Amino acid sequence: MTESVEETAGPAGAQSPGNEPATAPEGGYPAARLRLLQDETSTGPDRRAALARLTDDWLAGLLARHASAAGLSGTALVAVGGYGRGELSPRSDLDLLLLHDGRADAGALAALADRLWYPVWDLGLALDHSVRTPAQARKAAREDLKVQLGLLDARHLAGDPDLTATVRTAAYADWRESAPKRLPELHDLCQERAARQGELQYLLEPDLKEARGGLRDATALRAVAASWLADAPRGGLEAARTRLLDARDALHLTTGRATDRLSLQDQDQVATALGMLDADALLRQTYESARTISYAADVTWREVGRVLRARSLKPTLRGLLHGRTAGKGERSPLAEGVVELDGEAVLARTARPERDPVLVLRAAAAAAQAGLPLATHSIRRCAAANRPLPVPWPAEAREQLVTLLGAGTHTVPVWEALEAEGIIPRLLPDWERVRCRPQRNPVHTWTVDRHLVETAVRAAALTRRVHRPDLLLVAALLHDIGKGWPGDHSVAGETIARDVAGRLGFDARDTTVIATLVRHHLLLIETATRRDLDDPATVGAVAEAVGSTRTLELLHALTEADALATGPAAWSAWRGGLVADLVKRVAARLAGEPDTELRSSGEPTAEQERLAIEARRTGGPVLALHTRAEAPTEADTGPETPAPAQEPVGVELLIAVPDQPGVLPAAAGVLALHRLTVRAADLLLLDPIDEGPVLVLSWRVAAEYGSLPQADRLRADLLRALDGTLDIPARLAERERAYARRSRAVLAPPPRVTVATGSSDTATVIEVRAQDAHGLLHRIGRALEEAGVGVRSAHISTLGANAVDAFYVTGADGAPLADTAAHEVAAAVERALQ
Repeated sequence: MTESVEETAGPAGAQSPGNEPATAPEGGYPAARLRLLQDETSTGPDRRAALARLTDDWLAGLLARHASAAGLSGTALVAVGGYGRGELSPRSDLDLLLLHDGRADAGALAALADRLWYPVWDLGLALDHSVRTPAQARKAAREDLKVQLGLLDARHLAGDPDLTATVRTAAYADWRESAPKRLPELHDLCQERAARQGELQYLLEPDLKEARGGLRDATALRAVAASWLADAPRGGLEAARTRLLDARDALHLTTGRATDRLSLQDQDQVATALGMLDADALLRQTYESARTISYAADVTWREVGRVLRARSLKPTLRGLLHGRTAGKGERSPLAEGVVELDGEAVLARTARPERDPVLVLRAAAAAAQAGLPLATHSIRRCAAANRPLPVPWPAEAREQLVTLLGAGTHTVPVWEALEAEGIIPRLLPDWERVRCRPQRNPVHTWTVDRHLVETAVRAAALTRRVHRPDLLLVAALLHDIGKGWPGDHSVAGETIARDVAGRLGFDARDTTVIATLVRHHLLLIETATRRDLDDPATVGAVAEAVGSTRTLELLHALTEADALATGPAAWSAWRGGLVADLVKRVAARLAGEPDTELRSSGEPTAEQERLAIEARRTGGPVLALHTRAEAPTEADTGPETPAPAQEPVGVELLIAVPDQPGVLPAAAGVLALHRLTVRAADLLLLDPIDEGPVLVLSWRVAAEYGSLPQADRLRADLLRALDGTLDIPARLAERERAYARRSRAVLAPPPRVTVATGSSDTATVIEVRAQDAHGLLHRIGRALEEAGVGVRSAHISTLGANAVDAFYVTGADGAPLADTAAHEVAAAVERALQ
């Protein structure tokens, strides 16, 4: 019996065995092959199929002639791999398997193999080959995953068709039987290859075959489908694979080499060969195709992991899932209309995307914050509903976008899923111009659109440094939005950013800040590295462009995030030091500006005064719950459609309580227990008709999920909290343990608590910047109470997932705290939040 023989290329200067020239009887094939490759009317799949048929006929003739001459029967020639799929690019190698029934003489079989392989080598074609019986082929496949994958594409060329059928049948049966073991192995191979080759959708010189999102991954998806365990999303997948194959064909023809790497020097020629405008158009199409394949791979491998876990396989398969689950088949709430199910964020059964245009953003934000993938069917359901957001966006939509951007690295896969399903261009129409746009600068790691998202990821880690993390994150997303337009991208970007910020619902002042950040996002780094910082004119020019210390603070963080997202060569300790020095000088120049952000108190409204009087009269808490509704427009309903009931777009909760210790932590704790998220709040200390101070708390709240609680229930629990019969810390701890069972993979920056020196003449201002969480305000209030200070007023803001709070506190004597005492209070609050 002849043993298996495998080689990848023939010996140097290989010649056909015997005295006959390799191409004498088959001289027509090289000429016919050349004519086909030079025929400009035959391209793409048609040419690949024609080349495969031409090669089939040639090899079939070789086998028939030489097997007959040697008197051999019981053999078959089989194409495997890419050739088995009938996809021959001009310089593709040939994957061939010579099957035999085991009865032939070993010497005669070896001679036959030589007469098949040497003509291939003589033409300069690469060759992977083996000689096996069906049993040997099956054994090799069981031992080598790559052999098994190749046999899944086995195609009969010549000889005994029963031998080929036997191998194909066994290959598929074995693959489906061994899939629970082999699919994790295949996934690991894909991951290792991606780590070596990078992501095709971002590389300036991508490998069309080996990089993530390339032809190898497309083949892996075919293998997964053949296992019958899972299947890839089919939308656009075949078209994406075809475009990559077409690009590889053109690359082979223009270079004359069997290469899969689309080098910079070859891109213009390849683009011309494909009839494209330029190399950028080629790269954008290539990136689009890679994204389609990468997204399909992500979805497919998640499905594989889910199926395998459902079969209770070993824990090592958990790596195929992008997140833990609350338990098989269990639904754990994440946000209104969004639950976690089997390792994914999915829409709840009661969710109605056709009535809730914010739902897709809420689901995306919840998924990113939980470190979970957003289920494909949920995104498609939201996309199919096609309920556009009103312009300007409602506050919740803007907050959910900021929450999504602030989730750090988990933002990326959720954003890519939304983009793959066409959601992002609907939300941000200007995004289409930067989508998949290459950056022909080796300093840049990413395409323009991914660089923008990556900048937001980097900015999320810097949110504790700024007073307005929402403005930082949105500016990070938009800072290069002008690329793709004529002229200076910063100038074009300013105009676009101003328009986008207005559509997102930012007010005029915030819109101006975002536009300024986009316009000057290169100002600090260029000035710091190219100008004399000792020249007063340099500092003055930057101060004039920036305009305020708060904008300077944001621009400093944006500059760092932009550089870190560009690539390792764009930021260093030296550059960071120069920028920090410039910022310090400019801040000193701007130090005399009035502070318009912090405020200790405002004039009470008539409603607040009424509640304060009522609270003093009754001696207990008084609550008022108000909702604001937005009437639907004709665009929402159509001229002949009955208008739906108005839905609340904001809920204001007013609480007035006679001043006593523990009011703030008690009220905040009660809201947390009722799953109310505080979006904004103000605390005022009023003294109605000189009868004693009353605390009036004005909250803008939203139900995390479910309906709003009744005001009477909130009042009853607040009374219990104040008289000590409701143990809020214990109840919140129990709630935290329940939440801890969910996937919470976001690594937020640590909390930061500082003293805002000089912000008030009558109180000490304690600023808190932290990740929003259940009971956060309750913990802050308790820490302040335990520190022995009184809260005279407070300004609470939740910007996306970031809490930015300012507390105006005084000592027992009603005066501002001494400097040392103030910093001790800040440190105590920071410890309470860690």
